[in-house]
Amino acid sequence: MSDAVRPNAVSADHAHKDPARTTPGHGAAAPGGPASSPGPLSPRPARRSLLAGAALATAGLAVPAFGAANARAAGRAPARAWSGRPAADWGVQAGDVGERSAVIWTRSDRPAVMTVETSATESFRGARRWRGPLLTPGTDFTGTTALHGLPPGEQIHYRVTLADPDDPRRSSRPVTGTFRTAPARRSAGVRFLWSGDIAGQGWGINPDRGGWRVYEEMARLDPDFFLCSGDTIYADGPIQPSVTLPDGTVWRNLTTEAKSAVAQSLDEYRGAFRYNLLDAHLRRFNAQVPQITQWDDHEVRNNWYPGQILDDPLYTEKRVDVLAARARRAFSEYFPLSTLPPGDPDGRVYRVLRHGPLLDVFVLDMRTYRDPNSRNRQVDDPQGILGAHQLRWLKRELSRSRAVWKVIAADMPLGLVVADGATNFEAVAQGDPGAPLGRELQIAELLRHIKHARVTGTLWLTADVHYTSAQHYAPERAAFQDFAPFWEFVSGPLSAGGFPSVPLDGTFGPRQTFLKAPARANVSPAELPPNYGEVSIDGQSAELTVRLREEGGRVLYTRVLRPGLVGQ
Repeated sequence: MSDAVRPNAVSADHAHKDPARTTPGHGAAAPGGPASSPGPLSPRPARRSLLAGAALATAGLAVPAFGAANARAAGRAPARAWSGRPAADWGVQAGDVGERSAVIWTRSDRPAVMTVETSATESFRGARRWRGPLLTPGTDFTGTTALHGLPPGEQIHYRVTLADPDDPRRSSRPVTGTFRTAPARRSAGVRFLWSGDIAGQGWGINPDRGGWRVYEEMARLDPDFFLCSGDTIYADGPIQPSVTLPDGTVWRNLTTEAKSAVAQSLDEYRGAFRYNLLDAHLRRFNAQVPQITQWDDHEVRNNWYPGQILDDPLYTEKRVDVLAARARRAFSEYFPLSTLPPGDPDGRVYRVLRHGPLLDVFVLDMRTYRDPNSRNRQVDDPQGILGAHQLRWLKRELSRSRAVWKVIAADMPLGLVVADGATNFEAVAQGDPGAPLGRELQIAELLRHIKHARVTGTLWLTADVHYTSAQHYAPERAAFQDFAPFWEFVSGPLSAGGFPSVPLDGTFGPRQTFLKAPARANVSPAELPPNYGEVSIDGQSAELTVRLREEGGRVLYTRVLRPGLVGQ
């Protein structure tokens, strides 16, 4: 196999290759996750200087060399002896940012010690220094550093440096990023974006289109954070060098060996996450906009559920639980998460992120604890789509929330009928408009709790179905009526095939007030612009405005919700 050009290749001494395709069934996940080690070493910085301009230059990053050289091997783990200095060519990310905390991520090209510095200014005068972990092959040379004691509501500049563990004088060029901590005061207001579905159905990074330019557009909106609503990769979706479009033109993809087949080994799942980071727009976005990340099915395999045994010739490892363990480990290694090992002993993807007095974000995991996909018409279903433990957690945390708005970040929609084959169903709804059955029973229990516990200001955000829409749920239209009205907004895909709309299920009384979907399946991003949503909360009135957007700056739909009157 020939070597490929890495993102911002420095020298031949640093060249590394993508993992060779391992024998399927090998590479099972070991306990643990990304290396992580917080540790402030110096005093808290002075107050910030305001960010000048929406786009930030990220030191040490250049656009990857699109072309044949990248067709094999971007990002293979290093081997043998090292020369030169470590490099953080895969960029930096900030995630799960709170009022006083954040998690910083990077990946090295070799064993290295991670150090993070934070400051109120881009000059890094009076910087605070944080000792990070040793990045090793055990985490694919990725790692995170948790920051604590940050000033609320401030712009934080950070830079990551990697040092040779045997000779600290041999250190990388620093890679910089920035984020805003959550505000302590309501008057600051909040703005964030959401979407999902990235590199799906064979539509990858297209050099002819300049890569994923939608990330540059989203960065210009200068959001407080980006909520990625799942399907962050398509581990089950190989990326081929080219696809012929219906009009005869050719869509061309940047390809890597790891994305040439379905992922089964741990190294192949890691390679799927690395593929996305080949896009320079995404790396710059990651350095500027902190993220809240959840997962859905395509991080493992389409429509997976615990205990599933595959009947698919593409997979030699038939046990989905084995595949999910490998995918979960890779997921935890490639995103800055405050949960999952080592940050959370329970290994949860679900969590609540508190973003000041105006907003709490409840990140659900509708994949890990679900019961098997079925006709979904059982009259008793304690497991449901969330599992009993997550449901108890969600009800408790919603009741405790004092935020004006409670966004429930779901990786699947509630009232849209998403099928799994000819007779089974993948999401909550199953097309029977009557009383709750199957997984609807758990959602009915949750909606009843929200009403009777007087939890106000809830709205649901999701992606998953590869089109954009808005649904209003009201008891007067529903078979189940013991709930308060609420809204659900769907956006996506960011970089995947577009699909026709699916039917609504009448159990919870949805009415679709907006829909934009293609007429046929798997419409390319060349024909259907990427979709994403924007939520802004006014610091004075606390009004919440949802805008459904498409690439190019067009606002497709706007809805303003008033605090205390949501759903009316």
